[in-house]
Amino acid sequence: MHSPAFTKSGRARLRGAFLAAAITASGCAQTFDPSAHRSTMVGPPVTNNMTPYSACLSQLSQLQTQRKPTFAVGQISDKTGRLAYDQVNNSAELTQGVSEMMISAFFRTGQVRLTERLDPRIALTEQQLVKQDLITRSGVHATVAPANFVVLGALTELNYNIMSGGARLYVAGIGGSRRTAMINVGLDVRVVDMHSFETVYVTSLQKQIVGTEYEAGVFRFFGNQFVEFDSGRVKNEPLQLGVRSVVEMAVYQILTEGLGLPASNEVQCQPGSTEAPSALGQILTQ
Repeated sequence: MHSPAFTKSGRARLRGAFLAAAITASGCAQTFDPSAHRSTMVGPPVTNNMTPYSACLSQLSQLQTQRKPTFAVGQISDKTGRLAYDQVNNSAELTQGVSEMMISAFFRTGQVRLTERLDPRIALTEQQLVKQDLITRSGVHATVAPANFVVLGALTELNYNIMSGGARLYVAGIGGSRRTAMINVGLDVRVVDMHSFETVYVTSLQKQIVGTEYEAGVFRFFGNQFVEFDSGRVKNEPLQLGVRSVVEMAVYQILTEGLGLPASNEVQCQPGSTEAPSALGQILTQ
């Protein structure tokens, strides 16, 4: 006796699905005409690149402060040493743009001034051209804003499979499975006082990243025909979004625990220390 899911009408629908798949596959094998215009696929629209912690930074921008320190962001490199190998090239597993992420995070807060130290080549070239009278600029020569603090650090951890698990059940060739896996990334950041070269604040953060895979399948004989059908879905938390998350939380901690700005009471913002501001905040009051 057949399962209710595979009655006569159900088998007919299944055969129709396989026929449609075969027609689609045959269409892909057609000769390509280079003179014919092909419309490009357009996916979802461009959106702001936000994390769950971006709102915490935006809340800081609403604060009224009398003095805004000047920050410079230095090279925050990937020191995990993890590379992804494929048939085409070798590339790093983690983003190489952590410094740029941190600059964006600081700017979102509106509580600091930013001065360029990451790549001053264009600005220095511009000044050199002015001195050589190759560029005419009215007024005095530009003066470079001095930095009160510089932020340095590195991505220091990328740990795979810190937890994984799943379940799989098939009965008479019909069933499904579910698998989950978890990795994490770590960031260590320090703030250096540019007057004394003293390290005045340090934070070390990590973010766990989860992926889930679902799969269902049918492997059965229907009469003399063997039918195999698979369906599945994989949903992963973006790895680089995890990196941006720890970067934004690091900036939030620098400004709340370090500078002593009031922290949000919302849980996801992880309120800063209720103790007196650290050495970073004390320097600003001198």
